[in-house]
Amino acid sequence: MTTENRKNLWASALDCMGESGMLSVIMPVYGLEPVIRRNLTVVNDFLKGNLPYEIVPVDDGSLDASAEVLRQAAAKDPEHVHPVLVKVNSGKGNALKRGFAAARGSHILLLDGDLDLSPSRLTTFFDVMREHKASIVIGSKRHPDSVIDYPWHRRLASSVYYTLVWFLVGLPVSDTQTGMKLFTREALGWAVERMLVKTFAFDLELLAIANAKGFKVAEAPVEMHFGNKIGCLSWRNVVQVMNDTLAIFYRLRILRYYRSVEVAPPVAAPIKVSVVIACPAPSPYLDECLEALAHQTYRHFEVIVLPDAPADPGPRSFPLRVIATGKARPAEKRNIGAAAADGAVVGFIDDDAFPVTNWLEHAVKYFTLPDVGAVGGPGVTPPGDPFMSQAGGRVYANPLVSGNFRYRYVGDRVRSSVDDFPSCNLLVKAETLKAIKGYRTDFWPGEDTILCSDIVLGQGQRIVYDPWVQVFHHRRPLFGPHLRQIGRYALHRGHFAKRFPATSLRVSYLIPSFFVAGIIFGAVCAPLHPWFRNAYFGALLSYAVLTLLASFSLKPLLWLVTWLGVMATHIVYGVRFAQGLLSRRMPCEVASFDHPSENKENTAS
Repeated sequence: MTTENRKNLWASALDCMGESGMLSVIMPVYGLEPVIRRNLTVVNDFLKGNLPYEIVPVDDGSLDASAEVLRQAAAKDPEHVHPVLVKVNSGKGNALKRGFAAARGSHILLLDGDLDLSPSRLTTFFDVMREHKASIVIGSKRHPDSVIDYPWHRRLASSVYYTLVWFLVGLPVSDTQTGMKLFTREALGWAVERMLVKTFAFDLELLAIANAKGFKVAEAPVEMHFGNKIGCLSWRNVVQVMNDTLAIFYRLRILRYYRSVEVAPPVAAPIKVSVVIACPAPSPYLDECLEALAHQTYRHFEVIVLPDAPADPGPRSFPLRVIATGKARPAEKRNIGAAAADGAVVGFIDDDAFPVTNWLEHAVKYFTLPDVGAVGGPGVTPPGDPFMSQAGGRVYANPLVSGNFRYRYVGDRVRSSVDDFPSCNLLVKAETLKAIKGYRTDFWPGEDTILCSDIVLGQGQRIVYDPWVQVFHHRRPLFGPHLRQIGRYALHRGHFAKRFPATSLRVSYLIPSFFVAGIIFGAVCAPLHPWFRNAYFGALLSYAVLTLLASFSLKPLLWLVTWLGVMATHIVYGVRFAQGLLSRRMPCEVASFDHPSENKENTAS
């Protein structure tokens, strides 16, 4: 190709980008060790010499050597290849967000790392952007000029999904899921700040948010060579996409969430965070937590570890202090850590939890708002947890267990202000902690409920929940350890319902006790008359079916164990809540220490 022809081919791109513009190519990568080196070379060779560019491959916690291949590619071409490495697989939506945070370009191209879609059509994308004055150009397999090698079942699924999207969201496009999209930085930035979906339907959410704002969306043809790969069209992914799509519809059309959601301004000057970790002793969990902190994208922080006895957790890449506290409750340890903290914000995390790499980055921006006293986010069950711990996590995240409080356990709920949040993932202004004199130390568990009440009711400040301020929190396995933990939570919540009714006397907390009372009452009345007996067993059958459906999993054994765990949780919670409600005092108010380690040794949760 002559220089003149090349200049004509890239004329639209150079015109759209202007003199100071640059293209950032974000490529999500997962398990692509055999092909990603070659694919980076293909993209690099295509762009080199034609326009200013960078390639930002994002490895989403691959289990193979993809991350190492990306490191090698960056070492070979540090000018153009700038990888982002995510520790735990968190979905393409999260990979996009991480990639966008690292990207510097005025225009952003999202391109699937497997390169099923040829980057050679990029010049056409820029032609369409210039011709239609669009802020977003998406590749469409349904475009008449597209050249696609695509299995019939994938075509069928795409057509069905397009019909659903058109009906629910009303986007003026024919294909939302093709993995090649071109954005101006302004349009993508607006959408990314408001997106919640971390998995496959993030494309739809981005486009819905941007379109609702008024950014123009146009379509361009693509060239796809799918080959013989199976791809991601599994039943599990289909269910996830459907759930996410319905959630997007609900947030867009019913809640009107995207147009009203609060977006905190960027941090103008660094805010130092002191991360406080209460623990009995060093452990593999603590090492995992410290390792995750070492990979934080926000670097203005220190860590204070509070074990019972002096300990040496080893050298770290961040300021680390160890303060031996003796045998003390988590609340006492956290107060000691807060008193020693140098930061303007104190971040509390359990030693059996570990944060995502942008945990602090997402949290600190809210502390630029004067009425925010604390920030929290979900504690999601790590994907690598053992089977029974995974089941325990599913029980916590079940809508019939946590109800309106599911946001504590899943990572895709809407941002909101809350008045009660656990200390496994809670960041608080240091001046606020000082004003309320920290945690009360006469309760465990439940001390975080009182702390949050002091922040919201006592200080008149907000606690912001943001699903991107996420940690992974290891769960106690079903059945014994999980149910003992549930019992302690329920006992204190029942007691708090009369001691601290503003945040604990709520219908959702009372329902399990009413359920247990109904079981007992029904069992007594059932022998008295056939009508009572039929009604009683009919109600029990309905309950069993409802909990069975709510516990659904594509894995039969996981489905069964979760179902049994949900029902057992209801009964244990109901009994222990009633016990707490009727108790004059909690055992922890008179015991000097009552922090058993159970099956999860060396943990402060």
